[in-house]
Amino acid sequence: MAVAEDTRREAFNAANAALDYDVLIVGAGLSGIYSLYRTRQLGLRVRVLEAGSGEGGTWFWNRYPGARFDSESYSYIFSFSQDVLDEWDWTEHFSPQAETLRYAQFLTDKFDLRRDMQFDTRIRSAHFQDDTNSWLLTDSEGRTYSTRYLVTAMGILNEATLPNIPGVNDFAGASWHTSRWPSSYKEGDLAGKRVGIIGTGATGIQTIQEIGKTAGHLTVFQRTPNWTAPLRNTRIDEAEMASIRARYPTIFKQCLDSYACFIHAGDPRSVFDMTPEEREACWEHLYAQPGFTKVLAVSGDIYTNREANRLYSDFHANKIRQRIRDPALAAKLIPTNHGFGTRRVPLESGYYEIFNQPNVRLVDVRENPIQRITQRGVELTGPLDLEGDDGAGGGGGGSEIELDVLIYATGFDAVTGSFRAVDFRGRGGKRLADDTWVDGIRTYLGLTVQGFPNMFMIMGPHQMFGNIPRSIEYAVDWTADALGWAAEHNVTTFEATAAGMDSWTEHVHECGKGLLANEVDSWMTGVNKNLAHKQKRSMTRYNGPAPGYRRRCDEVRARGYTDFVTS
Repeated sequence: MAVAEDTRREAFNAANAALDYDVLIVGAGLSGIYSLYRTRQLGLRVRVLEAGSGEGGTWFWNRYPGARFDSESYSYIFSFSQDVLDEWDWTEHFSPQAETLRYAQFLTDKFDLRRDMQFDTRIRSAHFQDDTNSWLLTDSEGRTYSTRYLVTAMGILNEATLPNIPGVNDFAGASWHTSRWPSSYKEGDLAGKRVGIIGTGATGIQTIQEIGKTAGHLTVFQRTPNWTAPLRNTRIDEAEMASIRARYPTIFKQCLDSYACFIHAGDPRSVFDMTPEEREACWEHLYAQPGFTKVLAVSGDIYTNREANRLYSDFHANKIRQRIRDPALAAKLIPTNHGFGTRRVPLESGYYEIFNQPNVRLVDVRENPIQRITQRGVELTGPLDLEGDDGAGGGGGGSEIELDVLIYATGFDAVTGSFRAVDFRGRGGKRLADDTWVDGIRTYLGLTVQGFPNMFMIMGPHQMFGNIPRSIEYAVDWTADALGWAAEHNVTTFEATAAGMDSWTEHVHECGKGLLANEVDSWMTGVNKNLAHKQKRSMTRYNGPAPGYRRRCDEVRARGYTDFVTS
């Protein structure tokens, strides 16, 4: 048996000899780092191609003030290496960006991965070659790379978007997107400056609560108010880290067993199983806890029942009112077009209190839309009562807010944006975004797409996102097992079927039925207001329980990949 396997592996190597690589991985974030580690273990020729000048992905690009986890650090760590678990110390319960980047670099150094990484290489196209059953990638400099198998590790929040506002490139002062924060920035650089920030999503909330402390004057342009809740971060000392390290097996099991791979378990009771007094006491207890407890440890019908969601939204609205001195301002910060938890809930540390400061003002652009970005600042459609503030003027019914710095916290073309940014073409030159997904996302297991053989997606659409490293670890392990099986069986073509893709896509849609979140426009439903083209609401993620997702993928693996067409 071993002789036969060796013969097949030799044949696989011979079939790939004319290609540059057996496997190419696009992206050197956490997905790419672990994909490289696992692929190396298979003895395959592998290379990571990364657009940035270093590894880290999300944590390399997003260096804005306040950037940090809002899931517990010790649930965010990979579990595959006991050495790493023994050696790596977290210093905070919710790690800041710089520490998380160091963790990514620690992994790269620990396993000597950097020698198989190529930085400053932005891939522009990936075309399947029908005649050789291989992939040909081309970067922005015109360099090409051939490979049998392609693994996309590009992240779900990668392609930054600027707002669809006239004059977005006209501002003469300093301006940038939060994901391209200047590397030269130091705390205090905004002191005395008139700063404007557009956007109050997760990134905007983290940024606003930090720069509002030092900016001379901060104007927040709020397009859509978002629900948020206290993070309650604290330091981790040496003794507590030792305790956490001893509990890692329990922590990882909690994550595996939970709906979305977090340490928090939902409340099995209905909202309506409790009296109003019991509900209030329960929610007060959850609100006082750190992290996503107040999002994930609640009754499940909060996210499926409109009245249950209204009650919980009212609870959080009252918390906002308690933290804002001006009732009219509090009303502007309370969402009215979606309920709590129906969009991604970011966590904060003093966000609402920032608006009590005299140097911070809120401009609600639902009431007074932005007309254009000018050389001097932001021009609004209507007048703005600035009570003597010298930073604005205007005529003809409008007003202009003059700024020294303009920051765009306007998010990303999420989930599928990374695939739109690269010209992916499968069999017969069929385009991924504009042909296969033109009427909606379709995948098999969220890992493969029919018509795009030998391509695996790590954190692609229709996968369980939840706690990202937990989801990455599973997706990479499944993909690595498939690659290893292909190498051992001399398989040079590995492709999903149309029937498989249809059934999986139907299953993904079935899992999403009844969820209030899927009735709301957000990046989680594939809608980005910054894009010029109108997007249809779609299922971008797997909405069922993570254990169920893994079980279905495990069954495919156990069947020896007979669900795929292989040759």
